[in-house]
Amino acid sequence: MASKERRYPEGKKLVSEQSDLNPTVSIIVPVKNGAATVQELLESLMQIDYDKNKLEVIVVDGNSTDDTQEIVSKFPVGLLKEERPGLNAARNTGINHSKGEIIAFTDCDCVVPRNWIKRLTEDFRNPQVGCVGGNILGYYDNFLSRYSDESILPVMRIFKKRKVLSSVKPPLQYPAGCNMAARREAIEDVGGYNENLMYGFDEDELVERICKKDYSMVLDPKVVVKHKHRLTLLELLKQNFQYGRGGGLLSKLEGTNSTFSRWILLCVSCFFLLCSAIAVLIFLVISAGSFISSVVLSAILLLPPIGLMVFYLRQTFNENNRGYKKVIVYPFIDIIRSIAFVSGAAYQLLRSVAKTEKVTQSGNSEI
Repeated sequence: MASKERRYPEGKKLVSEQSDLNPTVSIIVPVKNGAATVQELLESLMQIDYDKNKLEVIVVDGNSTDDTQEIVSKFPVGLLKEERPGLNAARNTGINHSKGEIIAFTDCDCVVPRNWIKRLTEDFRNPQVGCVGGNILGYYDNFLSRYSDESILPVMRIFKKRKVLSSVKPPLQYPAGCNMAARREAIEDVGGYNENLMYGFDEDELVERICKKDYSMVLDPKVVVKHKHRLTLLELLKQNFQYGRGGGLLSKLEGTNSTFSRWILLCVSCFFLLCSAIAVLIFLVISAGSFISSVVLSAILLLPPIGLMVFYLRQTFNENNRGYKKVIVYPFIDIIRSIAFVSGAAYQLLRSVAKTEKVTQSGNSEI
């Protein structure tokens, strides 16, 4: 990748041309009511193979009502309390109380490998790199967890090859918040996380602003964490609806200034056009018995699942995997996930600004 001229705020100290091979690292973990999962995460963080004098773990608790704080207090980590709602408020609080040159983020429903920080810091040896993201693979060995990893649109980020990019590229070419890190300098350059964002796309919006400051972004499949994916289809659909709400809120706040905003608005527009076309065709079929309308309607309804079935059939053959159940089931989960996501975005876009602000201020959002 060709080098670019870096812009620095006036009076800012430039990063050295040769970054420290072992920089100080702060791991920030936002959590709320994570008693069922946080202990396993902290146990994995205690096993990280990295100089302990250059590593700190900070857990930011968002008013948990279970045993989260009691569990965290048993480990040699920093524990902060955050009264304000939302992931981003917790993340900013953790950043403000941290000391590391590199700030790494994960969630309480993850488990990290021993080499997690070493892999992350290797990607920051190029001083132009502002943020790094890696793969998030399913922790459980069950059908829905495998689907989350194998879907044509994985629930979390999965990258096949290492990439160095200068901008985010929806829908998949950007990090996820439970396995990413950023240079402290880069976070300070953009003013931290946007605390007005809720539900989803919060870390993605941060990464986009970092890239706009002429930092590079690395997507590295060797940087891996395990994530406890949703265990039921209903939970998965609720998760995608919330992600859609996050995209809708981002679009409402940013308009067309964000790549993600434009992508969300395009998805919602296409969805409504498709629904309108289907409604018109159904009306024509019922009222006039139009043969052409019947054919077009059948094509619109059948082509997506058939195309997805062909994709998963090829995937099954290529992987020598004889579990053909996914060829039938995966396409329909993809479709209803997509509907849940776009419905969430449309729902949030249609809410009045007053209601959006009320939700943000009252904390009607999980940390």
